[in-house]
Amino acid sequence: MLTWHRSEGLEVEDLQGIQQLAKQLNEDPIEQGMVPPIHLMPTEVIMQQVSQDGTTFVLPVLFAENIETSEISDGLVQIEQVATDIFSKNPFDVSVESNQLLVRATGPAGVSVDATELFSQGDLSLLIGTVIIVLVILLIIYRSPILALIPLVSVGVAYSVISPILGAMSNVGWIEYDSQAIAIMTVLLFGAGTDYCLFLISNYRKLLKVEANKYIALKEAFASSWGAISMSGLTVVAALIVLLVADYGAIHRFAIPFSVAILIMMIASLTLVPAILLILGRVSFFPFIPRTPEMLREKANMSGKEFKVKSPEPKIGSTIGRLVTTHPWKVTIITTAVLVIFSFYSTKVELTYDTLSSFPEDMPSREGFTLLTNHFNSGELAPVSVIVESDQEGAVRRVLEQLSYISQVSDEVIRGENNSQLLKYEVELNVNPYSNEAMSYIPQIKQILIEHLKSLGVSEPEEKVWIGGQTAEQYDTSMVTKQDEKLVVPIVIILIFLLLLVYLRSIVATVYLVATVILSYFGALGLGWIILHYGFGVEAIQGFIPLYAFVFIVALGEDYNIFMISSIWKKSKKKPLLQAIKEGVAETGGVITSAGLILAGTFAVLTTLPIQILVHFGTITAIGVLLDTFIVRPFLVPAITVLLGKWAFWPSKKQMKSVEVNSSKQANASQ
Repeated sequence: MLTWHRSEGLEVEDLQGIQQLAKQLNEDPIEQGMVPPIHLMPTEVIMQQVSQDGTTFVLPVLFAENIETSEISDGLVQIEQVATDIFSKNPFDVSVESNQLLVRATGPAGVSVDATELFSQGDLSLLIGTVIIVLVILLIIYRSPILALIPLVSVGVAYSVISPILGAMSNVGWIEYDSQAIAIMTVLLFGAGTDYCLFLISNYRKLLKVEANKYIALKEAFASSWGAISMSGLTVVAALIVLLVADYGAIHRFAIPFSVAILIMMIASLTLVPAILLILGRVSFFPFIPRTPEMLREKANMSGKEFKVKSPEPKIGSTIGRLVTTHPWKVTIITTAVLVIFSFYSTKVELTYDTLSSFPEDMPSREGFTLLTNHFNSGELAPVSVIVESDQEGAVRRVLEQLSYISQVSDEVIRGENNSQLLKYEVELNVNPYSNEAMSYIPQIKQILIEHLKSLGVSEPEEKVWIGGQTAEQYDTSMVTKQDEKLVVPIVIILIFLLLLVYLRSIVATVYLVATVILSYFGALGLGWIILHYGFGVEAIQGFIPLYAFVFIVALGEDYNIFMISSIWKKSKKKPLLQAIKEGVAETGGVITSAGLILAGTFAVLTTLPIQILVHFGTITAIGVLLDTFIVRPFLVPAITVLLGKWAFWPSKKQMKSVEVNSSKQANASQ
C-alpha cells in the first residue's frame, strides 16, 4: 500500500507524477509484482479516490503469493528508484512533518519488509552490547582482565562453530530460523555460556588457594563442577528441544538453533575452558593471583616482609546461610509471599498479536499505517477475505453489510474457477485490522455466516465458510499459540522433573526445585507487567512472549538451583545438614550472583533495541533471572531444605542415612 500524502492537500502535479510512476512500472514491471495501470485513467477520476480531506492517496502494489520478503524489498527499491527520477525530491525520504509530497510503503508487504530490516539492523548492536555488558560485569566482579576474556573467547569460539553448523543444517533443509531467533540465541549463548565458565572458574580459584599444583587443582575443580555444568546444560537443551512440538512456526523454529547452541557451548565449557585455564594457570586471575599459604609465606620472605595469616572476611553468603538456617519459616513465608504478590499481576497481562505495535513510530510501514488511519478507514490496510460456498451472492453480501463493525464490502465478488458457487468478498473492518478487537470479530463473522447458511437449509455449513487475510492470520496465531502453551509447558515441566530426578535421586527435592522456579516465572511475568504497563505505559505484550519466557526462565533458573543444591548435597555427606546448607549457600553465593547478573544483563541488552517484542521479552526474562538469583536460590530453596530436613533427600536412602548420622552427632555435640 503506497500511501501518498501532502499535509496541505495533494496537487494535480502530484497525482500526475503518481500516474507517470504507474506507467513506467507497467512498462518495466517489478519482479513478481504489479501496479494497477492508473495511468490509463483520467486524472479527474484519480482525484475522486483521494481522501475526503484531499491529502492522501493509496496506490496498491500486488506481489505474488508466498514471495520472499527479500524479493518484496527489491521491488520496493525499484519503485523508489523510479520515483526518484520522476519527482524533484525522493518522496520516500521526505519527513511526515513537512508539507512536501511523501510516500510510505505499508500494508502486509511493507510491514514484512520493515520487520526483517529491523531485526537485521539489531544484530550487530546486540552482539556488541552483549559483549560489553559481559566484559564490564566480569571486570567489576573479578578485577582480572585475563579472566574476563576467557569466557568471551570460549563463547566466541563456540559461536564460530555454531554458525556454520546451523547454516549447513539450513542449506540442506533440516531447519529454518529467523532473525528474531538468532538475536535471542546470541544473548543466550553469551549469558549461559559465561555462567558455565564461571561455575568451573570459581572452583578452580578456590582450590588454587590450597593446592600448589595447578594440574591437581584443575582436576579437582573439574571433578566437582562437570556434573552440575552438564546437568545445567542438558536441562536447557531439553527444555528448548521441546519447542519442536509447537505448531506455530516462530516458536518451532527456535528449538534446533537454541538447543545446538547451548549443547556446543556446554561442550566448550567442559573442554576449551579447562584447557585455557590449565595453560594460563594462576596467571588467569592476574593481578589478584590465588596462592597457597606456603606460597604467600615464601613471597613475603623474599620481599622481606612479615607473613601474616589474614582472617577470612565475612561473606554476605555466610550471613544469608545463617539467616535461612536460623529462621527458615520466616524466610519461606516472606519470599513466597513476595513471589505470590508479583504472580497475581501475571493474571492482568494483556496480549497482542499486532506486529505494527512492536515497531518504532518512525518506521515507514507504521507511518504509512498512521496516515491511512487518519485519512481513510484503517480496515483498508488489511482487508478480511470472506469465502462462502453459496448460490446466494446477494444474501451473503447483505448479511455482511448489516454487521456494525464492517465498513465496506467489495463491489466485485470473485468466483472460484472450478466452483462458481465459491464466492470471495473483500471486507474492510472499521477498526485497526491488527488490533485484538478486530481479531475478536473473525469467529463472529464465521459463526454468523454459518447460521445464515443453516437457516437456508444448507447441509454441513461449517465446511462452507472460510476467513482469510491478515486479521484472520493473527486470530489463528493466537489460537495456535494457546494450544502450543498447553502442550509445551507441561512437557517442559515433566522433562526437567525427570532430569532432576535422575541427577538428584530425590522426589521431594525435585518437586520443590521445580515448583519454586515455576513460581519465579509467574512472579517475573507479573513484575514485568507492572514495570512495562504501569511504568512505561505498554498496553499489551506479544502473545507468544509468555511461552518464550517460561521456557527460558524455568530452564535457566534450574541451572542455579542445580549448582547450589549439588554443593549442599555433597557437603551433607560429611557434615550436619544445617552446616552443609550454610556452607553451600555461602560457597555458591558469589558465583551464582555473578552468573545471574551476567545472564540478566545480557537479556537486558535486548531492551536497548527498537523492537518492542525483544524489549518485552528481555525485560521479563531478565527479571526472572534476577528473582532466581536473589530470592529463590539464596533464600527460598535453602529455607525449604532446612524445613524438610532429612525428607528433602527422600527416597535416597544413602543420603538420608548420612543426614541422620550427622544430625545425631550434631545433637550429641549440643548436649
